[in-house]
Amino acid sequence: MAVRTAMDDVLEQAVASGSVPGVVAMAADENGVTYEGAFGSREAGADVPMTLDTVFWIASMTKAITSVAAIQQVERGNLDLDAPIGDILPELALPQVLEGFDDAGAPILRPARRPITLRHLLTHTAGFAYNIWSADVSQYMEHHGIPGIVTCQNAALNLPLLFDPGDRWEYGINIDFVGKAVEKVTGRSLQEYVRSNICEPLGMSDTTFVPSAEQRERRSKMHLRNADGSLTVIDFDLPAEPEFFMGGGGLYSTGRDYLRFLRALLNGGSLDGNQILKPETVEEMGRNQIGDIQVTKLVTVDPISSNDAEFFPGMSKQWGLAYMISNEEAPTGRSAGSLAWAGLANTYYWLDPTKRVAGVILTQILPFADAAAVSTLGQFERAVYGI
Repeated sequence: MAVRTAMDDVLEQAVASGSVPGVVAMAADENGVTYEGAFGSREAGADVPMTLDTVFWIASMTKAITSVAAIQQVERGNLDLDAPIGDILPELALPQVLEGFDDAGAPILRPARRPITLRHLLTHTAGFAYNIWSADVSQYMEHHGIPGIVTCQNAALNLPLLFDPGDRWEYGINIDFVGKAVEKVTGRSLQEYVRSNICEPLGMSDTTFVPSAEQRERRSKMHLRNADGSLTVIDFDLPAEPEFFMGGGGLYSTGRDYLRFLRALLNGGSLDGNQILKPETVEEMGRNQIGDIQVTKLVTVDPISSNDAEFFPGMSKQWGLAYMISNEEAPTGRSAGSLAWAGLANTYYWLDPTKRVAGVILTQILPFADAAAVSTLGQFERAVYGI
C-alpha cells in the first residue's frame, strides 16, 4: 500500500474543493524523482481521470526550452549573446519604438537608439510586450489588424518596441524571435531542432509543437474560470500547421517530461549520461543578466486571458538567460537564487539550485494567475520542502 504524503493531501484537497478540476504535480531532487501525483479529471464534470501521462499546453514554460536551444547554439559559436540579432534576423535590424498615438489614433514611431541583441531577447529587455499586459500593444494591433500570438501567424510578430533595448524589463514576444534565430543558424525547424537536441537526449517523448493523434487523446481540456468561481470547458487548440513554431509558448508536454528537463538543469546540463549543456553554461543561465533592472508585476488589460500576476510581491526578482530569479528566500521554501516561470493556462515550475529541488504543477485553467491554482502551487511547494 502506498504511503500517503503531504503532497497527496494538498492536491486531493484542491480537487475535492472544486477549485481545480484536475492537477498533475511532480518534484525531484539531485537523486531523482521524489514525488508524482495526478488527481481529479482532465475535463470538469466528466469521468476522464487525470493521469501522470496527461498532455498539457505548457504555454510560456516553452520559453525555457527554446532558450536552452539558443544557448546550445551560443556554446557552438553559431549565435552571439551580444551581437546585433538583426545580423541573423533581418526583420529585427531596424527596430522601431512606439512613442504613443496621434489624435487620429495612428501610432507614432521612432528608430530604436540601439540594436536588439540575443541577450535582450532572452532576458525580456528588448522592448517587446504582449498585448495581454499592454494597452499600447493592444491598440497598435487593433490599428494595424495584427493577429494574436496564438494564431502562430508571422504577422503576429510585426510589433514595435515599447522602449529602447536594455532600458527595462517587459514580458513579451522575445522568445518567439529566439526560436526563429535558432532555425536560421541551424537550417532546421524549431520542432525538429528541439526534438533532436533536447527532447530525444533527455527522454522527453511527449514534448512537441505538433501533438500526434494519440497525444491529443491524452490532453487535458481547457477551462475558463467564471466570475462566480465555477469552471466552464472551452475549446482551445493551437494551429495544427503553424506558420511558425511559437518558441515563446507553443509546446505541449507532460509533467514527467518537463521534470526531466528540470532535472537536467539541476544536474548541470545532463541527465542519465546525456549532456545538453555544459555545467558552466547552466550556472551562467541562472545568474542575473539584467543588472539593476527588476522584473515587475504583470498588470492585465485582457482579463479573459490573465489576472494581474506577480510572484512573491515585494520580493526582488530579476532574469537569467531562461527564467526569473528570486533574489530572496520565499515563504514556500525556495532558496534565494531559485529559478522559475509559468504558462498562461496555469502551469508552473521552479528550480532551486541551492537546495537541489525542482517541481512542476500543471492545470489547464484560464485566466492566468488563477487564485486557486496559485494557492495550490504554494501549498504544494511547502509540502515538497516540508514546511
